[in-house]
Amino acid sequence: MTKSFWTTDDFDVFSIDGLENRMNALQNIIQPKFHELGRHFADRLSAHGTDEFFPHVAKHLRRTVNPPKDSWVAFAPAKRGYKALPHFQIGLWGTHLFIILAVIYENPDKKGIAERLDQNNKALLSLPSTYIVSGDHMKPDATHISTIGVDGLDKLLERLKTVKKAEFLVGRHLVREDAIRMSNDEFMAYAEETFDELLTIYDIVIGR
Repeated sequence: MTKSFWTTDDFDVFSIDGLENRMNALQNIIQPKFHELGRHFADRLSAHGTDEFFPHVAKHLRRTVNPPKDSWVAFAPAKRGYKALPHFQIGLWGTHLFIILAVIYENPDKKGIAERLDQNNKALLSLPSTYIVSGDHMKPDATHISTIGVDGLDKLLERLKTVKKAEFLVGRHLVREDAIRMSNDEFMAYAEETFDELLTIYDIVIGR
């Protein structure tokens, strides 16, 4: 039987009750995989030639009561911190896996990023129909690019430009059953393909 990268146990971590129990499972079951992905894809993203990328596995250190509902490894061109920069993520909710390019509320250049994306909205709208966009990294829901259309995208980017807490995420979601079904090689190829598509958008985001 072909070995899969993700298992039911990975996604079930987010159903474990209690902060300590969930964090222990997260550290022992999921984070080793995030570290593996971090090493692999930091090198691949660095090869794009814009910057050297570094992996950042989410530690959830500020949590004292509520257990994390999702977790991720982020990739950014900085050794320390990534939230103020446009960055990539591979992560899990209990329901699905996500591979995204993220501009979140800590980013100081959201207005400039929104303007560049708005001027190049054809690049976003020409992404495959399976790609999603979202305005909030704290929520699992997202909208397919094929359904949001020009007007919906304009509203999302206008909000990014004008609202302090606004965010912009673009990428792919993969329901847990499909992720578990993929072999190790299939998942790595899927992630590589996704990052290759998203690097085109990243170049616009950073004004390259």
